[in-house]
Amino acid sequence: MKTPLSPAEVHKQYEEGVGAFIRSVPDAALRVRLKGEVDDFFRSAALGVWKADGGPVTPGYVEYYNALYLRGNPAPSILFWELGTSVANSPSFQSPDFFHRMRAVDKVSKSQLSRRFIDLYTLMALLFASVDGVVSDPEAGYVNQCADALTRLCDKDGLEGGKTPLDARDFVTAKPMAGADGSPAAASAPGGEEAAQQAPAEPEETLEELMAELDGLCGLDKVKADVKSLVNLVKVRKLREKEGLPVPPLSLHLVFMGNPGTGKTTVARLLSKLYHAIGVLSKGQLVEVDRSGLVAGFVGQTALKTQEVVAKALGGVLFIDEAYALTSHTGQNDFGQEAVEVLLKSMEDHRDDLVVIVAGYTDLMADFIHSNPGLESRFNKYFYFEDYTGQELFQIFQSMCEKNGYALDGEAQTYAKQVLTEMYEDRDENFGNARDARNFFERSVACQSDRVAALEAVDKDALMALTAADLKKAAGDKVES
Repeated sequence: MKTPLSPAEVHKQYEEGVGAFIRSVPDAALRVRLKGEVDDFFRSAALGVWKADGGPVTPGYVEYYNALYLRGNPAPSILFWELGTSVANSPSFQSPDFFHRMRAVDKVSKSQLSRRFIDLYTLMALLFASVDGVVSDPEAGYVNQCADALTRLCDKDGLEGGKTPLDARDFVTAKPMAGADGSPAAASAPGGEEAAQQAPAEPEETLEELMAELDGLCGLDKVKADVKSLVNLVKVRKLREKEGLPVPPLSLHLVFMGNPGTGKTTVARLLSKLYHAIGVLSKGQLVEVDRSGLVAGFVGQTALKTQEVVAKALGGVLFIDEAYALTSHTGQNDFGQEAVEVLLKSMEDHRDDLVVIVAGYTDLMADFIHSNPGLESRFNKYFYFEDYTGQELFQIFQSMCEKNGYALDGEAQTYAKQVLTEMYEDRDENFGNARDARNFFERSVACQSDRVAALEAVDKDALMALTAADLKKAAGDKVES
């Protein structure tokens, strides 16, 4: 997020998120209690977040604070000096009384209200942190600490569900610090100012290096050709722009279609760097999410959650794996379509510095794209990722061995080829491609470790050797050597 929110935006997001949660509570008595107590809790939470930030409390914060109320509840009217004092004297975080009632309801009904409330708290606290346009590291750390405290109470009660996957640190925004002369200074690294000075930035890979990395990937001949063609198209467009020549509209958003383990994420990461190298994207980072990273359990919060992910991806590529899950769910309380609408708007608002790649099974991705006219208009380039052949799976397996310091003798190579060829020929809808090759490698290493640990004398060659016996044990003796 780059610009501060308006008080009206804060009130709208607070009202939608908190109100929707309360309406979803089945226990009438708890709903009434929540409506009466939740504003005080979240206003206290805002004070804690702003205190953790350590920055100055400006008069604008008064309007943010006074915007935190539900429809029908009295609106606060704090004064500037009162807010400054309240932030400075904000007490340590305490779980609200209604949270104990919520956990009691969960115990009886086997529901997950408490876990969902932790998600709500995290999202609302991030909203408070971002009112100035920046989520600082201290703010994110404080939000995580408070969410963890609530999670421990749920764990102590043995409630269903687990820790929310939402990590506030994922939404930290780099905030330049002013130097002694008032000019921006580089923010210090986690290790301190000295560590920041001693850790030089890694040199960015050149276009030639990235293309060589692409060529070095196993298989994917059609995808490699498509990537090179796309890069060439963009390069020529930029040359035409430089010469003042007209260029037709071009969408750089992509659809990756294929089975799991076919290199979709690897190619997406390379593409993000390639786009940066040719000047299309300002940063070139890859942000990878799936449905759970975009969709919340109640109305209003999905939009906030998706906006935060988009903010993190600006300047780079947002890679959405199994994107079809956003529209394949049905039911009154499914908000996948809300995430899609936010994504479409973000793709338009940030069309010059954001690329979105959606990925998944071929048939399901076709259904996803055709589910919304906006998706069809923005995604018109398709990359098809074929299954790896048995020979390609062996090359991947052999590469894993070499990178990790293991050696295959002739018999082991022959056996590995047989196993991986049979794996390919017998593939079904659960075939994992490179993931299956990796699993076979990891099982082989585990079997080799059991064998080597029993040896009386072990040298370097013994530590490196993966034998046919190791591989047979890993494969369950499925193939005769």
